[in-house]
This record gives sequence, structure tokens and C-alpha cells, in this order.
Amino acid sequence: AGFKVFFLDPGIAYPVLAGYPWDSQDKEYVLVNNKCQCVTVTSKFVPSKENPNEEILERNIRILVPLKARENISDPMSPLRTTFVYRMTELCRKCDPVEIELGGEIYQAQQSTSCNEPETCYTYNRDKCYTTTFPFLHHGQVKDVKAVLTPASCYAE
Repeated sequence: AGFKVFFLDPGIAYPVLAGYPWDSQDKEYVLVNNKCQCVTVTSKFVPSKENPNEEILERNIRILVPLKARENISDPMSPLRTTFVYRMTELCRKCDPVEIELGGEIYQAQQSTSCNEPETCYTYNRDKCYTTTFPFLHHGQVKDVKAVLTPASCYAE
């Protein structure tokens, strides 16, 4: 069975670049590391092919496609996922609140506008706790038992 990978939002510029130190020789910088969708976006300065005396910024997008991903990753019985869609706006969103000062007062603000939308995960994000329920037969009675799918994230050390 084949699968499809879509990368949407072509031709749109995204402000994912911050400042770079001057000693950027051969250094690759991670701009996005999305564990939910197994995507890493990096960039580095490389010599221009047109003018070797100039450097241009090269951006690389690495996608690991989990071949045995389920449509619902918390349900091992759901069908295998055959379509993977990647949107730069979703990959680059920054939802952790930051403090900004306005008129002498400190406010919490988010750097992205799409933080209320659920994040699409193609594999387990090891920073989140995933659980599922399964039927368990005990002394002739069937009970739904909650099972942890990512123990390291669900149990505090």
C-alpha cells in the first residue's frame, strides 16, 4: 500500500529566521524541530553558485515519515495512515507564551495565532502523555482499563 506526502503553503515566506552570529562558517541552525510530525527545518549559509564571494542562506527540510503510523495514534486498532500533510504555518507556530512589556506593564503573549487548533501528530510526541483504553477480562467481568502509551511522559520521575 502506497502513501502520499503533501507539503502545502508553497511560495509563502515565513518569519522563522532569527539573528545569526557572525561566526556562522559551516554551522547549521535548527529553526524548527517538530516532534509531533517528525520534521526538522535547518538553515546555514553556503557559497552562492552564481557568485562564490557571496553567501546565501540555504534552508533544509527533513521529514521522517512513520510508515506504521495510525490515523488515530492513540488507537492501535485504527487504520494505517496513508496521507501525510505538512503546513509550514503549523510547523513553525510558537505557542509557548512570552512576556512582553506594554506601557510599563508585563503581559503574556503568544507568537502564533493558530494555537487553539489541535496539533496533528503522526507519531508520539515524547513530551506529551498518550493513553488509550482496552477491554480487560477479570473474574468473568469485562472492564475498560486505561493504558499508558508513552510511560516516560506520563509518569513523573
